[in-house]
Order: sequence, then structure tokens, then C-alpha cells
Amino acid sequence: DKKIKKQNEPLDIKLEKTTDILKELGTVKKSGQLLVGFALETDNEVANARKKLETKNADLIVLNSLQDKGAGFGHDTNKVTFVGKDDKLKELPLLSKADVAKEIVNHIAEQLNA
Repeated sequence: DKKIKKQNEPLDIKLEKTTDILKELGTVKKSGQLLVGFALETDNEVANARKKLETKNADLIVLNSLQDKGAGFGHDTNKVTFVGKDDKLKELPLLSKADVAKEIVNHIAEQLNA
């Protein structure tokens, strides 16, 4: 609620767990709706994304990796993999973040029109 002044001793920050929005949306998803989630993984990336897909009742996970050079935080580019219920993976090359967003929208449109 206010600025924390610098101190000589270490600063401990207590984090509180928040509501799992994707899981909540998965419980109220209706027929014809497509639920898309995002995952940032560092280990067992695809396996963890598939687990998230199932446990959250999502239809698509957009997987981000911290392993890819030039992708993610601090860059204007990103490289993602689409993980869908059909067990197919669609790996995109390194693209501008704007182009990644377009690819996500196009992929969702394809899924809705299938």
C-alpha cells in the first residue's frame, strides 16, 4: 500500500496464491467455446503443457520456452509451440511478437471453423 524504504537487512516478500483463472474458466466452458491458455516452461516443456491442457480443461496451450535464444522476456521476438488436444504440436519459428499474436488468432480461427 506504500513504498518500502531501502534497508540494510535482506527484504523478505511473502507471496499469496491467486485464483487459477484458466482452471476456473475450464469449469464453466460451454460447448462451442475454445479455451486457450499460455504456459512458460523451463523443464519437460511439452509434457507440462499437455498436463496443463488436461487439468485446466483447455483446448489449446501456447507454450513459451525460456530455452530459446531471442525469445520471451526482454525481446521483441518470441518462439512458441501450439499444444492441442489432438496431441499434435505446431512449432512456430522465431517471429516478432505481433506475428506470433497473428498466428495464435489464425490457429484459433482454424480450430473454430474445423
